[in-house]
Amino acid sequence: MQGGSNGIGYSLKYQARCIADVKADTDHTSFLTGTLSLKEENEVHLIRISSTGTELICEGLFSHPNEIWDLASCPFDQRIFCTVFSSGETYGAAIWQIPELYGQLNSPQLERIASLDAHSSKIKCTLWWPTGRHDKLVSIDEQNLFLWSFDTSKKNAQVQSQESAGVLHSLSGGAWDPHDYNALALTSESSVQLWDLRTMKKTNSIDHPHVRNLDYNVKRKYMLVTAEDESGIHIWDLRMLKFPVLDLPGHTHWTWTVKCNPEYEDVILSAGTDSAVNLWLASPPSGDKPTSESFNSPKSVDPLLNSYTDYEDSVYGLAWSCREPWIFASLSYDGRVVVESTKPHLPRK
Repeated sequence: MQGGSNGIGYSLKYQARCIADVKADTDHTSFLTGTLSLKEENEVHLIRISSTGTELICEGLFSHPNEIWDLASCPFDQRIFCTVFSSGETYGAAIWQIPELYGQLNSPQLERIASLDAHSSKIKCTLWWPTGRHDKLVSIDEQNLFLWSFDTSKKNAQVQSQESAGVLHSLSGGAWDPHDYNALALTSESSVQLWDLRTMKKTNSIDHPHVRNLDYNVKRKYMLVTAEDESGIHIWDLRMLKFPVLDLPGHTHWTWTVKCNPEYEDVILSAGTDSAVNLWLASPPSGDKPTSESFNSPKSVDPLLNSYTDYEDSVYGLAWSCREPWIFASLSYDGRVVVESTKPHLPRK
């Protein structure tokens, strides 16, 4: 199904790649996004849906010293977030706090409350502990995984443990398992690696090259979704990793990112360099442990619920709203944010 957009838009001044839901803001549907300009002063925008639901309002605009390549909002404090940034030659990561009186200031400055400065390789992303008020976060560079303990009162972060993925692997990102807080899935050039944070060891792997991004199904245990450069979207059952249990066609060019809905079971968003966002319903078969045959048998129902195609550039950023889980925000490389409601396309509960 092809569809234009009934979404509401917001334009950043510069190019951008990352957007995040402000999960800790329980009063508003809010998103954080950051720009990617090599020569200009970069910005972090705090944007909210208006009370009428008809426009996106900038609630805060903050200067950021470097290009923002990754952004992650703290799940328990709406004023705290992480960025991975680059000066063009070097990469770093930090935890920032929005000033308490930012709404009354003309040009508020972000407070850098901790630097994640233990990395010697190119840092790729940060992950907060999935839920609740917890002091742990993870950072991933091309070669290593770091587990940090973050103290909000002392405003510092300490490395609790670290481990190398090995010189044969170049890590590119990851996701934290919402069903098992000791488990992570990491993407690399040649495989998906499953890690246990208690031992800081790899427990298993999916030998599948060119996985660009992945996400866990929040509503269904053992399910992992991967987005791949040219071969679309695969859904894996972590109890049987030899083959994907479901394939989705993905995008006409690289499938860049996937996000599982936080509330609606088996609803998935994907975005790609074909300037489109796709909304999928990927329903697995019944039974405790599916087989490849039961997943890949012919279906009369098209898994594609809708395709949002009114973008003029590659779409790199996606974020579901946890507060209103039928709403998502997308970010294209030209700095355009679009917030859409998927309600017309979702299955009735």
